[in-house]
Amino acid sequence: MIEIDDPADPRLDDFRDLSTADRRPDRPGGRGLVIAEGVVVVERLLASPYPVRALLGVRRRVEALGDLPAPAYVTSAEVMAEVVGFHLNRGVLAAADRAPRPDLADLAASSRRLAVLEGVGDHENLGSLFRNAAALGIDGVVLGPGCSDPLYRRSVRVSMGHVLRVPFATMPDLAGGLELLRDNGFTVAALTPRATAVGLADAGLRGRRVAVVLGSEGPGLTEGAIEAADVAVRIPMAGGVDSLNVATAAAIAFYAIT
Repeated sequence: MIEIDDPADPRLDDFRDLSTADRRPDRPGGRGLVIAEGVVVVERLLASPYPVRALLGVRRRVEALGDLPAPAYVTSAEVMAEVVGFHLNRGVLAAADRAPRPDLADLAASSRRLAVLEGVGDHENLGSLFRNAAALGIDGVVLGPGCSDPLYRRSVRVSMGHVLRVPFATMPDLAGGLELLRDNGFTVAALTPRATAVGLADAGLRGRRVAVVLGSEGPGLTEGAIEAADVAVRIPMAGGVDSLNVATAAAIAFYAIT
């Protein structure tokens, strides 16, 4: 642990101005760093394959983490707030480089249950979805066109660090990617609220190799994504409710297939 009392110390640059969008290290155009907040999330980062660069926090929070693989800069809450740009109740941050991620073929070969996302751009929904995937036995997440970066700071925080343990791959070509999954023995199930879709409990997905396709928060899946699936499935709902939040719908679907 290294004591620091100067907020301008260049050793703290990985954590600087986290509230200023165009200067943040975890934003496009930044250095692509992974930022973890709070003892629980930092512990998950430390246990992940992401190479930790440094930690910053108040002494009590840093000491709670035990032995550390990287420099831990210890400072006051006031200095920490000046560095990051806001008061951090969680008291500790960690910064890491990104780890290599699997390509789609490798992820498909090693998985039985996948979540495939199209146009999920809300970082909080994305983080919640990864947390649900970790809790409910989903082997990996596939990011199709229009998805946000799951390693964005807010997504990491909302996932409670589980985005760091659930493997993910990208699928720039949705139709081609779904065909690859089908070639690997997956049944591709598109989740949609349309009335003509099969009820989730009646689709016979439990115990099979399944890829659940989920769409964006507003319009849902595109017509092309639904047509490329083997089956369209829906969650039966009470009258007057047209849809669920995508992370909530995903949790129900994940439970149904596992």
